[in-house]
Amino acid sequence: MNARFSKASRLLAVLGMCSLLLFVGCAEAPKAPPARKAELPVYPPPPEQARFFYERTIRSSADVVADDKDGSLRRALTGENRTGEGLDKPYGVAARNGRVYVGDTAARNVIMFDLNTKKYRRIGIEEPGAIRMPLGIDLDAAGNLYVLDATLKKIFVYDGEGKYLRTMAQDIKWSRPVGLTVDSAARRIYAVDAGGVDSDEHKVRVLDLETGKPLLEIGSRGNGPGELNLPRDVAIGTDGLVYVVDGGNFRIQVFDRSGKFVKTFGGIGRRSGQFARPKEIAVDREGNLYVVDTAFANVQIFNPDGQLLLDVAARGDDDGPGRFMLPSGIAVDNDGRIYLVDQFFRKMDVFRPAGLSATARYGDPLPPQAPATARSAAPAVR
Repeated sequence: MNARFSKASRLLAVLGMCSLLLFVGCAEAPKAPPARKAELPVYPPPPEQARFFYERTIRSSADVVADDKDGSLRRALTGENRTGEGLDKPYGVAARNGRVYVGDTAARNVIMFDLNTKKYRRIGIEEPGAIRMPLGIDLDAAGNLYVLDATLKKIFVYDGEGKYLRTMAQDIKWSRPVGLTVDSAARRIYAVDAGGVDSDEHKVRVLDLETGKPLLEIGSRGNGPGELNLPRDVAIGTDGLVYVVDGGNFRIQVFDRSGKFVKTFGGIGRRSGQFARPKEIAVDREGNLYVVDTAFANVQIFNPDGQLLLDVAARGDDDGPGRFMLPSGIAVDNDGRIYLVDQFFRKMDVFRPAGLSATARYGDPLPPQAPATARSAAPAVR
């Protein structure tokens, strides 16, 4: 009897242990803490004082044009993604008061994004203003758009809404036109001719703003002071000087408006303040210079003396905020926002200066007491 009781007790103990294990096995496993949302890039990164914040990415009209209520409700119910007309192969960019113009070399037109009114438009589709290869893009003081076409080798002019106005510089014997800037104060256009291996036309052509008539040429082929090798772009500083991206010599060359050489800065290398593949340049309202380097996949910001203040963006094998593979065009609006285009990821990232409110209307100038750009950043941050 005791033996049977002992066996029964052991059996009950085993069954109880199995029940306990079964209960534990069926219990809900502890949940991992929710993944933290990736922090958006800040330049320079903490603990340094922020000068720029990544703000947004624009890939298509859907990122700008306001959504309609019916479409928004339908997508909420069906899970459908919103679509829009995207960037195919963007290159150059110009911006003024929240209107951003992006040249698309694959779509063969210029796309206008109005970030305040949330409108979108394609420019240069119909004759006589049809575009083939828009590279250099800029705006004059009245908001008219100037587009240098590398294939047709002439300059198209449109009003701010995209209405064709005129064509100029079609009689010039261009070699390889690439970059353009408008000097409204001097009533001039500065257009870059990159030349090539078998060409000596490595220069900046200065044209009359109204007629496109050639006025003078800046630079000649070479690597000495005032000489150019495969120049890429040009900008006019607030000091009235002409800043040329001398791509093949890995530097920025500076001239006065008459074409006289003033100074140079930069050089080939991998360190901050040097260049590997400089491409386009822009100027902010304080005269700081923003130089895109395709090899570094970033923008280096210099003061007018050539002192490095800051770099923005970085190379990334995968697309993401502030990540680039083939950056090309750059523009700085009068509120200090940076617009940086990437050909490979087919996008345009927007960076907001730290002194500007996140809710500020596009193009509204910064408050006088706020630092507009990287003006007070320490040199060689990176």
